[in-house]
Amino acid sequence: MDAIKLLTQQHREVEDLFTEFEEMGEGETAAREQLCQKISDALAVHITIEEQIFYPATKGARTEELLREAVEEHLAAKRVIADLLQTGPSDAQFSARMKVLQEQIEHHVKEEEKELFPAAKKVLDRDQLEELGDEMERLAKELSEAGEPRMAVPDETDRPAPI
Repeated sequence: MDAIKLLTQQHREVEDLFTEFEEMGEGETAAREQLCQKISDALAVHITIEEQIFYPATKGARTEELLREAVEEHLAAKRVIADLLQTGPSDAQFSARMKVLQEQIEHHVKEEEKELFPAAKKVLDRDQLEELGDEMERLAKELSEAGEPRMAVPDETDRPAPI
């Protein structure tokens, strides 16, 4: 699958999960916690494949400033995820943290889709995008199959990923 299509598909999936979370009642603590874990896992995988594969491949598209901002946004999201992992849905800050995470991700997605992806399309041809997508799919599958990718996030909150 084309790398940009894969990332865009993942964006829509996470948006749907956030919508599902918003529609849950405060009293559905077990379901809210499971959905938070699902969102955190999806974001952990997505962030990892972007930082390890997609971002390095797009560096030649004169996107260095966009990439610096993107890894800072990832770092902020990782910190919120790490905080969420330390609290549960019964914590007074849980819903607020989920909302902050959602807003951060929405902002990040908008910038990627309007700025980074068009820039990447200018320097990567169809075959390159397909190769990247295949590599990203393999890594995403590996991370998911290893189980609970969110659990690696707290160890990644001290500085942004290198670009």
